[in-house]
Amino acid sequence: MSETMTTDAARSAILEGRTSLGIEFGSTRIKACLVGHDPTDVLAVGSHEWENEFVDRRWTYSLESVWSGLQAAYADLVADLRRRHDVVPETFGAIGVSAMMHGYLPFDAEGELLVPFRTWRNTSTGPASAELGERFGVNIPLRWSIAHLHQAVLDEEPHVPAIASVTTLAGYVHWKLTGRNVLGVGDASGMFPIDSATGSYDARLVGAYDELVASRAPGLKVAELLPEVLPAGRVAGELTEAGAALLDPTGALRAGIPFCPPEGDAGTGMVATNAVAPRTGNVSAGTSIFAMVVLEHPLANAHDELDLVTTPAGDPVAMVHCNNGASELAAWAGVFGRFVAAAGVELSGDEVFGALFREALEGEADAGGLLAYNQLAGEPIAGLEEGRPMVVRTPDSRLTLANLMRAHIYGVYGTLALGMRVLHDEGVELDRMFAHGGIFRTAGVAQRFLAGALDAPVAVGETASEGGAWGIAVLAAYLGAADEVDLGTYLSDRVFAGAAIDVAEPDPADVAGFAAYLDRYAAGLAAEAAAVAAL
Repeated sequence: MSETMTTDAARSAILEGRTSLGIEFGSTRIKACLVGHDPTDVLAVGSHEWENEFVDRRWTYSLESVWSGLQAAYADLVADLRRRHDVVPETFGAIGVSAMMHGYLPFDAEGELLVPFRTWRNTSTGPASAELGERFGVNIPLRWSIAHLHQAVLDEEPHVPAIASVTTLAGYVHWKLTGRNVLGVGDASGMFPIDSATGSYDARLVGAYDELVASRAPGLKVAELLPEVLPAGRVAGELTEAGAALLDPTGALRAGIPFCPPEGDAGTGMVATNAVAPRTGNVSAGTSIFAMVVLEHPLANAHDELDLVTTPAGDPVAMVHCNNGASELAAWAGVFGRFVAAAGVELSGDEVFGALFREALEGEADAGGLLAYNQLAGEPIAGLEEGRPMVVRTPDSRLTLANLMRAHIYGVYGTLALGMRVLHDEGVELDRMFAHGGIFRTAGVAQRFLAGALDAPVAVGETASEGGAWGIAVLAAYLGAADEVDLGTYLSDRVFAGAAIDVAEPDPADVAGFAAYLDRYAAGLAAEAAAVAAL
């Protein structure tokens, strides 16, 4: 990613609003990324750490933390602009908002939230998911917004008759900043199935749902509750005076800035890795981990392991989504970080990760018989309603630091690989997978192991650690080019043409070793299920 713009040129671009701001609400961090007219010129970044809460057996974030976190991330961005360029922004060329997909944010006619935000991480929607899947003939995952809504209907929750709108986290923030209740098609595809031919909600399934709930929730019309759907490149509103005050309480930021459609983290990950064309895909690894594979043709069958969603341009995508990603790996790194600190050695978090990851390269290809289960939350693909992180070994397993760390990195990919096996069986072919997320910051380790897990080349670019905040900034910048080129051409010719990309080819020993690990991992899920039942 280029940062070659001179300070004078950067200051002029910032003052004149020839910039694009991307904001993304990740699971553990809210990030802001400002780019120049050339989206590869990153002018400043800002961030704020936050955590979900487990309240009344549901994963949630408070709306207060949404706004305090957004303001903190934006203030951090402004501070970075002061440090780098000695300027405070008053406007931008465009803004985009992205966030974790799915979940449930129902509002009444006055715009009041009816129940606390239910995030994608909740797995209490099994009956709804099963009934909808049977009625629709397509997989409706537990975390989808329609599954949450239908579960509330099935449970006869008292707030259901008062629902006037339902949206995602990105849609909510965008609505409050612009006054428009809209969603990008990628994010919308995680609320309710999309018809790629029309670029909006599947009309047949909308009708089927209204018939399904006609007696249980009289008057409920799902199309009236869902946000308007827009493709990438369409202007989705402008920053209002109230929105400017929410984003920047100092009053420096002016209203009137255009917004691109709000998108989900899956879509921005695809943009950030230039993975919007058929036979390409990407893996995003954070608190959750998921793979997006752009399809050449429809799948032959419906599969519980796969979501059918879309790119930000509306093209069909098969998604393998796992609720649990790198959090357990990070917890173990924290344990070892504390050990070295207790021993009187000062290492940064990145240095601890780097040392542990490099040690994993010395491990046996199958991790020496060790297994690491990363399930902190429920995992539908693995058949787990709740999570119980575990490290398991047999008496003849080789417990070494190298094998332990390789097992933990393999464990991040375990459930994902089970889902990818289904795509392989469907005959879906991949030319290349792109990867992004903090786990890939240590060069040559997590990327290499992922190539072995998928038995496919894995590319990591300069944008890997910036991730979705940069991806939504690119979508905001695309507003100025959408009349000239399609999104795929814009990314290939104007954003990634000169990008440095490192490609890891699958190592045959890693492929065989991970396959052996995955076979044991699948068999050992019975022990994980027993732990959920017993503990």
